[in-house]
Amino acid sequence: MIETLMSILFVYVFILLGYMAKRIFKEEMNPKTLTLMSVYFLQPFVTIWGFSTARLHSEHLYVPLIYLAIILLLLFPTILLGKALFSDPKERAIFSIAGFVGNTGNIGIPLGIALFGEASVIYTTLINIANVFVVYIIGVYIYSRGSFSIKESLLNIIRIPIIPASIVAILINIYEVPLSTEIIEFFKMGAYAGIVLQLFLLGTFLQGICIKELHPKLFIGTISQKFIIVPLATALILSLTDLPLFVQGVIFMEMMVPLAVANINLASLYDCKPKDVTSLILLSTLLFMPLLFGLSYVINHYYL
Repeated sequence: MIETLMSILFVYVFILLGYMAKRIFKEEMNPKTLTLMSVYFLQPFVTIWGFSTARLHSEHLYVPLIYLAIILLLLFPTILLGKALFSDPKERAIFSIAGFVGNTGNIGIPLGIALFGEASVIYTTLINIANVFVVYIIGVYIYSRGSFSIKESLLNIIRIPIIPASIVAILINIYEVPLSTEIIEFFKMGAYAGIVLQLFLLGTFLQGICIKELHPKLFIGTISQKFIIVPLATALILSLTDLPLFVQGVIFMEMMVPLAVANINLASLYDCKPKDVTSLILLSTLLFMPLLFGLSYVINHYYL
């Protein structure tokens, strides 16, 4: 567990660098420019490289499908609840989707290794890839709805290059198109640059935020959804399946990881209160640290 905490802490050193850069250079460090670089140029590398790390087999595909099914089952009542709780369309959009866009990559994959061993990597990788579709299809639409019409929100999905990049990556994987070592390294370099830039971007948003300005109802609603409602509902749904307990545990873990930095990309891109989203990511990450011990207990006693 100590090793897991240390690995996560070292990853988030890049957040500190982003914070320092924004604090030192102020307006010269433009987060919107970093967002455009991340979403339109580097995130496609993350997806393509992710698909190149493991060969897809039919027996693995049901895991991301169940992950997506759980999200869709919980998403619709969450959207209805959001309409009842929030009059501000931007706060409604954040509440509706932020809790479902978890950090399944930077935290989920190393945490899976720590809790389940390397046998979890194939599952956490596929779940992370499934999460890409949650982020850049459902996430783009809902965050867009905070500022745009339905038609414009649908067009925003098409404009995001990560979707066609994902389709190309899937076809390359399925048809086993050979990639040279040099090409794989090229995609890997772009992927790591994308991951680092996302963390750096979070740091730039953290500089100057005031958590006190975050609406208490949005904070309580989103955090309760992330760490209470979603995990309990996930455990109930998984208990009704015939999945091995090991696989159930991996999915349960991935549904509990804190909010992903990708939320900032979309909130910034579509002007959907990126400062509030940044505060939620920071608070969810801090709260997740003590929750790790409880999660470890649940995994060891019920899924292993």
